[in-house]
Order: sequence, then C-alpha cells, then structure tokens
Amino acid sequence: MPAALSNWEGQLLNKRPFFQQDCRLCGRYRGRDGLCDGCRAMLPALAGPLCPVCAEPQAVALPDGAPCGRCQRQRPAFDALFAPYRYDYPLAELIHHYKYGRALGDGALLASLLAEFAGRTGGSADLVIPVPLAKERLAERGFNQSDALARTLAAIIGGTFSPRLCWRKRNTARQASLDLAARRRNLADAFGVEPGLHGLCVAIVDDVASSGSTLSALASALKKRGAKRVDAWVLARAIFPKT
Repeated sequence: MPAALSNWEGQLLNKRPFFQQDCRLCGRYRGRDGLCDGCRAMLPALAGPLCPVCAEPQAVALPDGAPCGRCQRQRPAFDALFAPYRYDYPLAELIHHYKYGRALGDGALLASLLAEFAGRTGGSADLVIPVPLAKERLAERGFNQSDALARTLAAIIGGTFSPRLCWRKRNTARQASLDLAARRRNLADAFGVEPGLHGLCVAIVDDVASSGSTLSALASALKKRGAKRVDAWVLARAIFPKT
C-alpha cells in the first residue's frame, strides 16, 4: 500500500481530527477533511424512496418494503446495499481523480464520507473486505481504491478488515461497456474465497455500484463458503439503465 494512503488511513483509524485543508473541489476555502461547507452541501445525496435490496431510487415507495422490479426478477446475492451518494457531479470527479489520477489524498476524504454515513446508519459485520482487483488491474492502477474505504468502514462498524480473504481468479473485461446480462456472464466464477466463513456476517466494500453485478458475484462466492449474511457498502450509487 502506498505510504501516503497508509498515513491518511492511520489518521482515520485513530479518530484524530484532520487539520483544516484547502477544499479538494473549489480550492478557495478551507474545510474539515478537505471539503469546504459549500462544496460539501453540493454532494449528491442518494434520496429515497430506495429499493431495500439494491438501493436504486424508486419513483414511489413499494408496499411492505418490497424490492424493486429488477430485484424481484433476479435478486442479487448480497442481502442489502448501502450508499450515501449518487454517482454524480462533483463526487464523481473526486472518485475519478482518486482512482485514475492517483490523487491518494482524496482516498482519506472519500473514506471519511463513507465513515460519516456508516456512523449514522449503523450496521455491523464480522469481516469487512474490499472488492479485489485482478493482478493486471492492480499493477496498472498501483493500488486498490476500495482498500481505504473498507479499512475505515471496519473501524466504524466493528468488523475485522480482511483484504486477503478473497481474490480475483482472472482479469475480467471492464464492466462499463457491457449490458446487464453480459456483466453477469463476465463475472461468473470470477472470485476465489478462503474457506471458514460459516455463520459469519460479511461487509463487502467498493467505491461505486452500478448494476451491482460485481458485488453480487462476490457475495455469491462468499455465501458458498458459508457466510450467513453479506451486505454491500459503496460510496456512490450509479443508476443503471432499466432493462
């Protein structure tokens, strides 16, 4: 793990307050964790009503807490997805710069946003794991963008951070160019998981969820190893086209 990212994560885990910093978005004002109050107010909150399974926004609340139509047709393997924001401006720019621009300082900011949400939402898990990258993707990017989020979430909800519990068996095609059916085929048997999860609750963590196919494939692999419950936690929920 890069040293800069590790140092920021250490501050989060030790619950030490951050110094006032120039805002990561506007650069004009100073604010806690690197966001001024004005830019923090611009973050695109994920507003309800939401599907209780995949957290996709619904036009109207479904009766008796029923899942959305897509989840009714093919329920994902995870039990519930939790997300504080939509994948939209200006959060999308922060995530993109972090992942592809190696703006490692933004990792601490993004992790703090997920931590704030987790603190309000509650929840618990025995194990917390980042969605793993394939070796080729990890070498290309230099780090797994989900590590900081998962490590911080573990500190908030009380689970054990377990980055080596699962791995990618192969380098799959990029999901963004595929439709829903192709995404599911692309991820079939894509993850390996260590044994010994019988009866445990697991939280899996990623930066963005769209169709939920990656999270569902990993949740399925975890449940085959005995996990009792698998929840998915992401910073941002992208809205996948209706099918």
